[in-house]
Amino acid sequence: MADVKPIGKALFLREEELRRGIELMFFAYRDFTGEADSILAEQNMGRAHHRAIYFIGRNPGITVSDLLTILCITKQSLSRVLSGLMQDGYVTQKPGATDRRQRLLYLTETGIALESRLTSLQGRRFAAAYREAGVDAVDGFQRVLRGLLDSDTIDQIAQQDQTSDI
Repeated sequence: MADVKPIGKALFLREEELRRGIELMFFAYRDFTGEADSILAEQNMGRAHHRAIYFIGRNPGITVSDLLTILCITKQSLSRVLSGLMQDGYVTQKPGATDRRQRLLYLTETGIALESRLTSLQGRRFAAAYREAGVDAVDGFQRVLRGLLDSDTIDQIAQQDQTSDI
């Protein structure tokens, strides 16, 4: 199934541990997104809207091009999502200061409120899980998640980290 290598002295990842990890990831994702999905459904939105709102909120003034890169969706798909978000008053678009062709995206007050509500909900789930797992598990969990990423995604995150305030 997978390249199985020893961890530490005695622990070997067997197929059952790998399958268990895959199952837990599926279930965790389902439960992590479930509560947010309910709130989004009230607004006639889906996960693509959530991802756009999240990353625009995380990166105010993000260009449409950079958002496309983060979301890895087609221009047509993003256009549909952004059109709806702008029409419903969640996102606003402004031209770039130096390059007027750039379209910079910002959340409106309504968008900020929705993003905050969704992130708070999911943040509480993460906080509870981190508290239960303990401080050492947080770093280990993040290393495992990083290990699941493609190298292009790792580069993308590193680039974002360099330009953000965190």
